[in-house]
Amino acid sequence: MVEYPFHLAVQVRDITEARDFYGRLLGCTEGRSAAGWVDFNLYGHQLVAHLNPHIGPTGHVQRTTNRVADTNVPVPHFGVVLSLSEWDALRAKVEYRLENFVVPPQIRFAGEAGEQRTMFFLDPSGNALEFKAFADIEEGLFAK
Repeated sequence: MVEYPFHLAVQVRDITEARDFYGRLLGCTEGRSAAGWVDFNLYGHQLVAHLNPHIGPTGHVQRTTNRVADTNVPVPHFGVVLSLSEWDALRAKVEYRLENFVVPPQIRFAGEAGEQRTMFFLDPSGNALEFKAFADIEEGLFAK
């Protein structure tokens, strides 16, 4: 599988809060930054948090949900596909620090093609993130 890092820019209500969430909680290393933005290395991908001071305390994203298997997932969302061990490590790291999961850690499509571990949660600005894992990423990612 050819890998190209993605670049994603999201709005955040507070740069310090974003640094705490992405840097301290998720373990993303920080790259370049200025007063109004900061780059994070999200598993080899460039995530840029841009300050939008107009975002209120409950987040900014007006979202809907879409049914996937038996779960309503938030739209829009972004995230990373991890190995099973990386997913387990991230789950263990965030489970005790997050008050709520949008979708708690679970197995989706159990026993079917594309079986995966998944979890969804929000950053402090209301951006929805999904982290998922497959036993075999290349086989599972686009399995029908």
